[in-house]
Amino acid sequence: MPGDRTPRVPSRRLGLLAALGATRSAEAQSIDDLLTRKTLRVGILADLPPFGVATVEHKYEGYDVDVAELMAKYLGVELELVPVTGPNRIPYLLTSRIDVLIATFGITPERARQVAFSIPYSSIDIVLLAARATRITSTDDLKALKVGVTRASTPDTALTAIAPPGTRIMRFDDEAMTNQAMLSGQIDTLALSTTTVRAFLALNPSLDYETKFALRHQPNGIALRRRQADLMQWINTFIYYVKNNGELDAICRKWIGTPLPEMPVF
Repeated sequence: MPGDRTPRVPSRRLGLLAALGATRSAEAQSIDDLLTRKTLRVGILADLPPFGVATVEHKYEGYDVDVAELMAKYLGVELELVPVTGPNRIPYLLTSRIDVLIATFGITPERARQVAFSIPYSSIDIVLLAARATRITSTDDLKALKVGVTRASTPDTALTAIAPPGTRIMRFDDEAMTNQAMLSGQIDTLALSTTTVRAFLALNPSLDYETKFALRHQPNGIALRRRQADLMQWINTFIYYVKNNGELDAICRKWIGTPLPEMPVF
């Protein structure tokens, strides 16, 4: 129209702006967004008992599952559980396939460059497991051994940080493959959490295995996308509340068999 001075934005640029707007919308997801959608999508590990495991009825159960159910209950929304693996859990979160990760996710500065962490809701210790006859008294002994670990897991990070040059680290895509590699003799020792050790030995009671030494103490946080201050505030409030009213302690006693340990806050 004559006299119309409205700036004309090229269509290709409009497409780019729309894409950027969609990305920003996903990153800025708030409590109101979840309440409007009426669903909370939570990524969990389904192969890491007692934190998460798939049942024969194709359902999920475990420590992390109970925390996710409690979180959805307090939000007043439906829960959608999404199984993830160590390698894909961050991509699932960053591409908005899930809203949060409750997946025994150890809090580290490296991971915090990609995601935001809540205060801890659980903790585990990372150890080395091997046959009693296998001599492992220090990290130097690892140079002569094949060490197995689940790829992109916190045990992977802990092992990589202390393994001397020349250590043969064999990485597998999930816990089941890592455990099978140990049972079949592909590896001499493996790095895993103490809770996973108990589950592994319970399934294989005839094995004469023992933990050799601890690699790291691991507090776990709920992970979400960065720049989601509203959702982070609610999650931290939720964890604080269920720690103090005993509900988180009950989950810990149910799945770990011990009281909820003292955990750091930040």
